[in-house]
Amino acid sequence: MAASAMASQKLLSMGTKIIGVGRNYVAHAKELGNAVPKDPVLFMKPTSSYLANGGTIEIPHPLKSLHHEVELAVVIGQKARDVSVAAAMDYVGGYALALDMTAREIQSQAKSAGLPWSVAKGQDTFTPISPVIPKSLVANPHDLELWLKVNDEIRQKGSTKDMIFDIPFLISHISSIFTLMEGDVILTGTPEGVGPVAIGDKVTAGITGLIDVHFDVQIRPKPFIG
Repeated sequence: MAASAMASQKLLSMGTKIIGVGRNYVAHAKELGNAVPKDPVLFMKPTSSYLANGGTIEIPHPLKSLHHEVELAVVIGQKARDVSVAAAMDYVGGYALALDMTAREIQSQAKSAGLPWSVAKGQDTFTPISPVIPKSLVANPHDLELWLKVNDEIRQKGSTKDMIFDIPFLISHISSIFTLMEGDVILTGTPEGVGPVAIGDKVTAGITGLIDVHFDVQIRPKPFIG
């Protein structure tokens, strides 16, 4: 592995948290029946939810499916607190292609009850992610095509140019709330077309011209407690 690639992977392993941005594409907000947000909708995921390329997405018992959400991930390159919009891109260390796997049934119940989304978003294998793409290889992160297929059927295809809140604004806004540490990841939202994946499915996704990933989907055995 080249030194630059090794450095990029080490960067991701140093992160302390994943911050998701919900409803950051108008069409996706509307497809789920949500209002288009006036401010970023943020939620947290643990880094224990990462799944490397080629791994197996696990559907926890007793669920039968999860929903896929393909996203551009921004990997922070240095500690960032109260960063200005003008300076925000200086804090980007690289990018990745990520899936924000969601237990939609659990999320819907949580939303109805006014509860957090942690169980619906943060379980083991719920953040499949590509190797880190060096910042130098991404000419314009606001003009990337994201795509996702399930069993070779295209489900999602959209452009980062359609994000409601762009990357500099997100970094500035988030860093005014949470200090971003080196290796932290911001999931910048998903375009329309989200839907279910079931046991036995094969998921492929990518950023056109840059990277692609693949994952199998299986059931997670019922845990033994007692």
